[in-house]
Amino acid sequence: MKFRLITILLLAFTFSNVFSQNDRVLTGKLLDSLTSEPLAFASVWADAISQTSLTKGSVADEKGSFEIVGLRKDKYIIKVEYVGYKTKFIEVDASKETQRLDLGAITLSPLSQLLESVTVSRLKPNVVATIEKQVFKAEQFEVAKGGTATDALKNIPSVAVNAEGEITVRGSKGFMVMVNGKPSQVDVATLLAQIPANSIDKIEMITAPSAKYDADGKAGIINIVTKRGVNNGFSIASNMQLGLPRIEEYYNASEPKRYGADATINYKKGSWDASFSVNYLKNDIAGRRIGDVNTTINNIFTSFPSEGERSFKRENYGLRFVTSYKVSKNDEISAGIYLGERTQYRTADIYYRNTKTDLLTNKVIGVAQYFNPNLVLKSGDFKVFNLDYTHIFKNASTLTLSGLYEKANLDGFTKNRNLNNNDFRDTLQYTLNTGNNPLNAIRLKADYEKIIGIGKFSFGYQYRTQNQEGGFVYLEKSGSFEPFVINPAFSAEISVQNRIHALYSQYAGKFKKLEFSAGLRYENALREFTESRGSESTILKLSNLFPSANFLYDFGKDLRVKLAYSRRVQRSTNNELNPYPEREHSETLEQGDPNIRPEFIGIYEAGISKDLKKTTLYCKPSVSPILQ
Repeated sequence: MKFRLITILLLAFTFSNVFSQNDRVLTGKLLDSLTSEPLAFASVWADAISQTSLTKGSVADEKGSFEIVGLRKDKYIIKVEYVGYKTKFIEVDASKETQRLDLGAITLSPLSQLLESVTVSRLKPNVVATIEKQVFKAEQFEVAKGGTATDALKNIPSVAVNAEGEITVRGSKGFMVMVNGKPSQVDVATLLAQIPANSIDKIEMITAPSAKYDADGKAGIINIVTKRGVNNGFSIASNMQLGLPRIEEYYNASEPKRYGADATINYKKGSWDASFSVNYLKNDIAGRRIGDVNTTINNIFTSFPSEGERSFKRENYGLRFVTSYKVSKNDEISAGIYLGERTQYRTADIYYRNTKTDLLTNKVIGVAQYFNPNLVLKSGDFKVFNLDYTHIFKNASTLTLSGLYEKANLDGFTKNRNLNNNDFRDTLQYTLNTGNNPLNAIRLKADYEKIIGIGKFSFGYQYRTQNQEGGFVYLEKSGSFEPFVINPAFSAEISVQNRIHALYSQYAGKFKKLEFSAGLRYENALREFTESRGSESTILKLSNLFPSANFLYDFGKDLRVKLAYSRRVQRSTNNELNPYPEREHSETLEQGDPNIRPEFIGIYEAGISKDLKKTTLYCKPSVSPILQ
C-alpha cells in the first residue's frame, strides 16, 4: 500500500509540470573522448544568440544523458562543462518546427589530452576518478583474461585476494558487491566466481557511497559492470584458458588442473540491446602449510606445530543474460538472469606434534603425534532475476521501478579425522559437520529524479527481505569401527530473517569549479533469529539515519581535491549468528552469537589527484571510526 501511494504521488507531481506546446527539448549524451565513459553530473547550458530567450541549464544524469526543456524558436550556443575536461561549445538551431532536438553523443577531451605527445613507459590501468567513485577499465588487466571477476579484482588498488579466494577491501571483508548496479545478498566468493573476467567492461570502486546506495558494507561498494552491445549488429567473442604445470613441488596427492572457456554473444539493433554469455572454469591450487598454534589454559602451555598438504580443487559454471527494450523514446524495460554453480574442495592433510608444558615447573607433561586429514566442501548454486522499468516525463524527470529476486543454496561438509601417526587405519577421533543454507531474497525499489537549479534532486524507497534457513548436524566417533553419533549440543536447525525498509533523498550538482552531492538515508531494520531447539526467538529492531556528502573542487592545472563522508553499517552474517560450533581444523572450533549487533562506521575520506605528463597521481587516505 505504501508503495502504491508513493508511486501515485510521484506521478501526480510530475504530470503537473507540463510545458508549452511551442517549447523545444534538447537532448544528448556526454562521453569521455578517450574511454567512452559517461560523464555523470556534467553541466550543460543553452544561451540564446538573439538574447531574447532566457538561458537554460541542465545536469547530466549518471549515464551522461541530459535534457534541456523550454527552449524557444531561436539559435543557441550550447556550453558543456566538466571538471578536468576542456569546455565544449556547440551551435544549435532550434528555430525550426521540430520540437525535439537530439545532439547524440558529445565527447569531451580530458585536459591531460591537450599535450602534444605522451610517452607511455609502462602499462598502467586506465583509471577515471569522479566525485563518487574510481572506474577501472577491465581490459587493462591482461593477466585476468580467462579468469573470473575475482582475478580482475586482484589488480585493483586497496583490494587483496588471498590464495583461498577470500577478498578484502582496505583490509576488511565488510564490503558490498553489485553487478550492473544491482546489489546482491549471495555469498561474495560464490557470486564473483560466476562472472568471467572477459565479460567485464569496468569495475567501479565506491569507497564513500552516497545516500542512494544501500548502507551495507563498512569498506564501501564494488560494482561489476558487464559488457553490452556497443554498435548495431551481432557479435560473438570466445576465450579459452589452459594453465601450465606448477612451478614448485608441494608433494600433493594429485596434480592441479587449470583450464576453462567462455563465450559472449552481443546483439544490438533498433530498440533491442541483448547480451548472453556462458563460462566454465577449472582452477585448482596446489600448496603446502607449515605453521604453529598455541594455547595457555590453567598454566598449561600447549603448542600445535604442523606441516602438510593444503590444496584446493575448484570448479565454476556460469550463465548470464541481460536485455533491454526501448518501448518508446520515454519508456525502457530491462531484464537480467544470472545462473551459476560453484564447487570447492579444500584438502588439508597435516601432521601434528602436540606438546603440553607445565608453566609452573617448565616440564613437558605430554606429547602426542597424529595425522589429521581434513576435507572441506563448499558448494553453492544461485539464481538472480531482475526486471526494471524507466519512464522519462516531459519535464525531463525520471521514474524507475525495479524488482530483484535471488535464490541460492549453499551447502557442504567438514570431515576432520585424527589418525594414528604410525597406522592410518587406527582412527583416534573423527568428526563430520554437515550444513545446508538455502537463501531467498527480494528487493523492490522506486527512484525518482528531477533537475532542479544547478543539480539533480533524487529520492526513493526500497524494500528488501532475506530469509535463510540452515540445517547443521555434528557427527563424531572415537574409534575406527565405532558408529557415528550425533552431538545434540552442536546440532540444530536455524532460521534468520532480515527485513529492511529504506527511504533516501539526495541533491547533486555543480557550481563553477565545485562538484557536490549530499544526501540522507533512513533505514528501519528487523532481524529475527530462531532455532529448532525450543529457545525463544532473538529479535533485533533498528532505526538509523545514514548521512553522506561528497565534494570535488578543481583548482586548475589538473589539480583536484576531494572530501567525502559516509555513514555505513556492517551487518552480521549468518555464520556469525550461528551459535552451533563447527570444527574447521583439528585445533579450531568456530562458533557464532545470535545476539551480536551490527557495526556502525563513519568513513571520512580526503583525496588529491594530479595529472602529470606520463601518469596520474591519486592519494586518498581515509579514516573509519566505529560509531557503535
